[in-house]
Amino acid sequence: MLPVIETLPLQTIDGPFAGELFLVARVLFGGIIAFMGLNHFLDLETTTGYAEMKGVPAPTLSVLLSGVVLVLGGLGVALGLFPALAAGSLAVFLLVTTPLMHDFWAVPDDQQQSELTAFMKNVGLFAGTLVVLAVSTLEWPYALGIGLV
Repeated sequence: MLPVIETLPLQTIDGPFAGELFLVARVLFGGIIAFMGLNHFLDLETTTGYAEMKGVPAPTLSVLLSGVVLVLGGLGVALGLFPALAAGSLAVFLLVTTPLMHDFWAVPDDQQQSELTAFMKNVGLFAGTLVVLAVSTLEWPYALGIGLV
């Protein structure tokens, strides 16, 4: 006989220092993603060249739009501003771009390790966006608290 596994719905983010830890995690996670997006603008030529090399259509426009998604999504997570929309847009972005931009299986041997590392980093970020999305309907401590739900 198999044991029954029950789940309880998340009610609140509560416990000793839970709100403060969640704030630190949001600021670090969202800040890193926003910084990645900022780099799309600060190093537009290099980022566009990489996108072009990977066969991205309209590489300059794609880099600019992806930079906007990363900056706004990262800030949304960090500030608790439209968290479901922020996390959802980041999840879609990472789901689409990770295999397109970091195709470690299709690059020369000397590039495989760096592409694999970037691929795995993005998979970890994708997982983080799913966690944020899962708790996006809760009331977040120390957040602006503006959202769709």
